[in-house]
Amino acid sequence: MEQKQDHCCNGGSRRNFIKKTTALTALSIVPSAIIKAGEHHEAIASYMEKTPVQLEINGKPYKVLVDPGVSLLDMLRENVGLTGTKKGCDQGHCGACIVHVDGKRVNSCLSEAVDNNGKKITTIEGLAEGDKLHPMQEAFIKHDAFQCGYCTPGQIMSGVACIREGQAGSPDEIKEFMSDNICRCGAYPNIVAAITEVKNSGQKI
Repeated sequence: MEQKQDHCCNGGSRRNFIKKTTALTALSIVPSAIIKAGEHHEAIASYMEKTPVQLEINGKPYKVLVDPGVSLLDMLRENVGLTGTKKGCDQGHCGACIVHVDGKRVNSCLSEAVDNNGKKITTIEGLAEGDKLHPMQEAFIKHDAFQCGYCTPGQIMSGVACIREGQAGSPDEIKEFMSDNICRCGAYPNIVAAITEVKNSGQKI
């Protein structure tokens, strides 16, 4: 019985020793862990500070506070209220979000808002002059170049860029330039016809 008692006591001593050692180790680690956690939260707080972005949208000056990493698309839709620019794939594959940045077409879902500071943005809302539609908008209506209409803003913005960038010399050239704009309704021939008409009209766009 004495041997068993000694064995039990020795086991208890080991357990107590382990508990004490673990406690001491924890006490030595916790302060640095707390400091690191605090630094981590400070970094997060710093990262999440909103950034002011000044830009011109459809001829009007805007100053917008945006979160880091927010896309130009989300800024236009959620901060400025210009919902004509559509969110499709949100990965730059469908072309529904096309806008013009300093005159060039851009997938706004792939462009960060802060990277457009000081630039000029044109959305589908900025093409028409009051009640007067843009020639490309009129051509799309004339040629029935849309069905559900979801991709239409991006198609029109790309169509305008196609002509402005000198890529509308032939139907095949138009098709190549417009290949990044997806129309799930399949209105491609009508879209090409609309762009071709505007190009051949010689109108200033």
